[in-house]
Amino acid sequence: MTASKRAHIAMFSIAAHGHVNPSLEVIRELVARGHRVSYAIPASFAAKVAATGAEPVIYTSVLPGPDDDPEAWGTELIDNLEPFLDDAVQALPQLAEAFEGDRPELVLGDTISYPAPVLAHRWGVPYLQFSTHMVAWEGYEKDVAEPMLAELDASERGRAYRARFQEWLDEHHMDHTDPDRLVARPARSLVLIPRALQYNAEAVDESVFTFVGACQGDRAEQGEWRRPAGAERVLLVSLGSAFTKQPAFYRACVEAFGDLPGWHVVLQIGANVDEAELGDVPANVEVHRWVPQLAVLKQADAFITHAGAGGSQEGLATGTPMVAVPQAVDQFGNADMLVALGVARRLDTEAATPEALRAAVLAVASDPEVARRLGEIGREMAKEGGTRRAADLIEEALPAGAA
Repeated sequence: MTASKRAHIAMFSIAAHGHVNPSLEVIRELVARGHRVSYAIPASFAAKVAATGAEPVIYTSVLPGPDDDPEAWGTELIDNLEPFLDDAVQALPQLAEAFEGDRPELVLGDTISYPAPVLAHRWGVPYLQFSTHMVAWEGYEKDVAEPMLAELDASERGRAYRARFQEWLDEHHMDHTDPDRLVARPARSLVLIPRALQYNAEAVDESVFTFVGACQGDRAEQGEWRRPAGAERVLLVSLGSAFTKQPAFYRACVEAFGDLPGWHVVLQIGANVDEAELGDVPANVEVHRWVPQLAVLKQADAFITHAGAGGSQEGLATGTPMVAVPQAVDQFGNADMLVALGVARRLDTEAATPEALRAAVLAVASDPEVARRLGEIGREMAKEGGTRRAADLIEEALPAGAA
């Protein structure tokens, strides 16, 4: 990259670990190559973004925060969709003003940062979507979109949401774009998960969706974790950062693995559970609200995960056998993918008894076929290119003469 090719690149995301974390190493790499990166993000993630060398562009969000009670998201499909549109409508004027007189040459945007493609269109600059989860395949509309839209159209609230979203897109001259296509059918997308985690991967248009795989870096800024002396095997239990209000599940884990000979347990409980709700915790179980997950996984022998996209690919990248206990949204599909790959067992929350958890962990941790498949998948992931390939593709998308 020569000085004449250095560019101003803007990244847009929301205040959620699972959406911000996958982008950080790519942003760090772009900055290292001499680009100026402006990263639009709520204030709660500004320090994490600034650590990459990017300039945080702070906007006010109305979405529930990462430490808010998961119940703030509601229980129905429409409950999960409306907040993102509400946030986009109120954030767009803030973001347009923030970039007034300092327009970028290229826009990067998380799949659910709706202002990103709108602003790219307004500015007449290329847009690249960052997808942190599965993407659309040939047949996606029939398999997923049509049933979802039918559910929305069955209620007055759902119909009103769809109409308001379409009106917002029309207002900003997003011609030939409907709400589902805005997310599922971008012109170009970098997929920040391994191809191995993609449902129906052979039916994905890879001229549009490029799998670059894990872009993790060393995550040193998240802190370290050291395996205790005498721990023959280590188990990490984490339900991620959002759907963590599960005290009964954590109690089941303590009962399943507390005092289990040779095992040391790292239990992450999130922000909405009081440790006192766990009861007596044996000495071989350490309890935290948050842990440096990648650092632990590099030393772990098994991983009980909610099967979020980030946790799933971290388990694959570190070659850690998994037990998937999905909680919401795409986690159920991810869990099934991990099982199909031969690297995990799945337990639904209601079936996650102490006995079932113990049996599943001991089975995957001792299965040579699981270890073989993890090694095979790890080698496949290494070929996808990760951070450097993502940065190369972003540079290729810069308009000629960008400076």
